[in-house]
Amino acid sequence: MTSNVLITGAGRGIGLELARQYAADGWRVRATCRDTKGASALEGVYGDVLIHRLDVTEGVQVAALARDLKGEPIDLLINNAGMTGARDRSFGNLDYDIWEEVFRVNALAPVRVAEALVDLVAASERKLIVSISSRMGSIDANNDGGSYSYRSSKAALNAAMKSLSIDLAGREIMVVVFHPGWVRTDMGGKSASLSAKQSAEEMRAVIDRLTLSDSGRFLNYDGTDIPW
Repeated sequence: MTSNVLITGAGRGIGLELARQYAADGWRVRATCRDTKGASALEGVYGDVLIHRLDVTEGVQVAALARDLKGEPIDLLINNAGMTGARDRSFGNLDYDIWEEVFRVNALAPVRVAEALVDLVAASERKLIVSISSRMGSIDANNDGGSYSYRSSKAALNAAMKSLSIDLAGREIMVVVFHPGWVRTDMGGKSASLSAKQSAEEMRAVIDRLTLSDSGRFLNYDGTDIPW
């Protein structure tokens, strides 16, 4: 039986690489992207890939996607869409409009998508929700300060997914949060230590061996735990 994966923010970077790798392994990939450029990149991915235009912050669009997929189980839902915001803004010069936008994308949207698609995840064999977070969302590991919008949005995402892991335990749905590593993407920059291919490969290897007992964990891309 073919496994189904839905990946948000799949038009570039880690999301695009995850789509490419899952499609190459014979998965049916449902890939979302917000813009034409992302759709063009996805069109070059070989395999069973269906592209959906989606702004994850728009409730009407998310609900429409859920209707379009009605009856199609989702073994693996990957909340990958995200943004950094004004990372270089320091205290005393914060842009609160950008901060709100970052929160909508990084913290609220993954919950919105999960809420809309949870019945399709529950109907699958694998029953797994993965959200791509960041070590910068770890309060315990914050030794540098700054990056207010990004750090707080990822910390909020982590908290929400921890609650979701508890709320969905009765339906045997696994909910796990990943730090993908410092990856050479538009977001991570050219000096990052990992390629998107390496990050995706390592996360996929960990995802393959997750069980329900792992639900609620905050994991590094290599499967080690990250403190909250």
